[in-house]
Amino acid sequence: MTFKWPVRVYYEDTDAAGVVFYANYLNFMERARTEWLRSLGFEQTTLFHDHNVVFVVRSLAVEFARPALFNDALEVTVEPQRAHGGVIEIAQKVRRGAHELVTATVKIACVNTQSFKPVRIPPAILEKLALGQA
Repeated sequence: MTFKWPVRVYYEDTDAAGVVFYANYLNFMERARTEWLRSLGFEQTTLFHDHNVVFVVRSLAVEFARPALFNDALEVTVEPQRAHGGVIEIAQKVRRGAHELVTATVKIACVNTQSFKPVRIPPAILEKLALGQA
């Protein structure tokens, strides 16, 4: 299932030419992933305190196709692909209307809050994700 999160481009997101600075797309995607988890019933603070885990970006591959501009209304999507062990693989896109601006493949790892070592994704989270598991 694809989660969608609206984003407006503010002046602070752009460079001198009024184009979104490339690293800010990563911020947009991070916020969308946080809201996706929230929509599943998992606040970051709850994951930290109740499950003793946090999710961290393990790897990221990004393709930039078109620029976003100041004041654009964008849509950032989160589409989980699969979960295995302690990793969730996610496809993300940033769109302006029908135009795909940025696509990314993100792997987020589940780590223990004390040691920051990888751990398996808690069963309660896996159940909500309902993804193919390897």
